[in-house]
Amino acid sequence: MMRNIFFGINLFCLVISLSGRSWAAGEVVAVIGQSPITLEEFNQKYNEIVKQAVNPPSKEIFLEDLVRYEMGLQEAKKKGLDKDPVVRDRMEQEMYKGLIEKEIGKKVADIKVSEKEMKDYYAKNPEIRTSHILIEFRANATDEQKDAARKRAEEIYDEVKKSKRPFEELVGLYSDDILSKRTQGDVGWQTRVTLVPTYYETALKMKIGEVKGLIPTQFGYHIIKVTGRHGYEDANKRQIRAAVFDQKRRVIFDDYFAKLKKQYPVKINKGVLK
Repeated sequence: MMRNIFFGINLFCLVISLSGRSWAAGEVVAVIGQSPITLEEFNQKYNEIVKQAVNPPSKEIFLEDLVRYEMGLQEAKKKGLDKDPVVRDRMEQEMYKGLIEKEIGKKVADIKVSEKEMKDYYAKNPEIRTSHILIEFRANATDEQKDAARKRAEEIYDEVKKSKRPFEELVGLYSDDILSKRTQGDVGWQTRVTLVPTYYETALKMKIGEVKGLIPTQFGYHIIKVTGRHGYEDANKRQIRAAVFDQKRRVIFDDYFAKLKKQYPVKINKGVLK
């Protein structure tokens, strides 16, 4: 660390002695190849670091970092990295993020979420606790394999409806979900954000203690039992606030890109996706 400090000071002194100029506004602090770093540029970047860092570097060390950064950029361009597909993709991602920040960043930062909005959201999207029996099929299952799983699921559901045993015992007999088997089928408190839509929508319409099937998801066929429903006072307020915030942010994004579509007409061939 001491070597870096002394190196930074020496570089700083060298730059000043070579330029023969003082640290007055508009003057050049360093020249790397043909690219100058003006005092204005240096102060702007250094002040940003000072605001963000708990223990900011000295000006001398920061100048060394800027010099290395500029040398690195020039060497990268010399080696043609600005034309490398991976690098260009990253550059385009940064440009996209920069555009979003510039155009709608302030609107997103100014989003406010009220208690009433949270309660209104939660009334339609409560936390629900369920247990389930899963009759699964693989992600790459053929239609025949899915049909076989469906037939087995129907047979199991018939047995579940007729059985006098507790649902928790039936989980141990029939479920393919090894993880939830350990908790007698319990998947804990979940929300619209954390559950597959078809699963959540079904559970949302059920009464506590009710058992229903078959609910198809990408994992297989579910037989579910609703075991609890939190009232607003017991719900996770942080999650609710985040969900409402995300809804408002989505409105801002949708509005912005709806306006952009007027400048950049979009044609989508959904048939190709199939």
